[in-house]
Amino acid sequence: MRQIFNFSAGPAVLPEEVLQQAAAEMLDWRGSGQSVMEMSHRGKEYMGIHAQAEADLRELMGIPSNYKVLFLQGGATMQFAAIPMNLLRGKASADYVHTGEWSKKAIKEAKLFGKVNIAASAEDRNFTYVPARSTWKLDPQAAYVHVCMNETIGGVEFNWEPETGEVPLVADVSSTFLSRPVDVSKYGLIYGGAQKNIGPAGLTIVIVREDLIGHAPSGTPTMLDFKQQADNDSMLNTPPTYSIYIAGLVFQWLKRQGGIAAIEKRNIEKSSLLYDYLDATGFYANPVDKADRSRMNVPFTLKDAALDDDFLAGAKARNLLQLKGHRSVGGMRASIYNAMPIEGVRALVDYMRDFEKQRG
Repeated sequence: MRQIFNFSAGPAVLPEEVLQQAAAEMLDWRGSGQSVMEMSHRGKEYMGIHAQAEADLRELMGIPSNYKVLFLQGGATMQFAAIPMNLLRGKASADYVHTGEWSKKAIKEAKLFGKVNIAASAEDRNFTYVPARSTWKLDPQAAYVHVCMNETIGGVEFNWEPETGEVPLVADVSSTFLSRPVDVSKYGLIYGGAQKNIGPAGLTIVIVREDLIGHAPSGTPTMLDFKQQADNDSMLNTPPTYSIYIAGLVFQWLKRQGGIAAIEKRNIEKSSLLYDYLDATGFYANPVDKADRSRMNVPFTLKDAALDDDFLAGAKARNLLQLKGHRSVGGMRASIYNAMPIEGVRALVDYMRDFEKQRG
């Protein structure tokens, strides 16, 4: 059993039983005499792993049959470019909602390929909220509307699904993948890196409606063309086979937990435990509007920033790791993804309470 609780924002904690299964299968995957790391991606063993992973993901998320599931590389950051290349479809502009650092990066990349309309922004309050849908200035002629469903650095999350009418909705769900139910049919495209809720770094998943595929302009690099990837079952080159294998084990683990609705209940319980404590004390603070708080990434500050290093040292001594906030915002951040057990959050709150008694 693990001796530490890892609050890293990513690469992040994985379910212990998944790691145990992967360890048991490391040298010999189910009698094949090979590690998954050694398998040909064209061999029957790996092809079966690949197909099962997609089938389990489709089942978990209720992905309609008219959506393609792509297992890609390059992180969500690669998709910041691939999405406008594929989805502009000859239109002049796309709408982006700016809620923090990852939205900012997506906007910067999209500007290389077309006009970007900032339909709404939370910059006026230092990205501590999600702009209300009623304030969005959307262009009905836009190619798509892009949102980041959870800003990992700022701890701001959409706790509702935006409505964008006939204009396709595109969502970066890197930090919330499989943490709550999603009505895939409301989206034109959903994408995210795997290294938070799904598996190791190296895998990126894109779920895209079929009618949005096949419109990349001439000159689009083959690897960034969704139609090329879909037509080749995400195997234009060697896919990240081991990352897909681990993702498949995580999908099966989620099914054993009761699915996404069941894991959401746990995530609500875990985040509520931490937020309730933060709200009850003046020693720590969370800057995000309560309605827009992230269940996955909880940033907080101490009343006296001079105590930050002591807080982190004490946390490490209690085997509570990776609590330092992102360098761009400082403070602390607890990432409590699906695989973080509630015991880890309880241990963190107990430590925070003890530290406040000693230093408050």
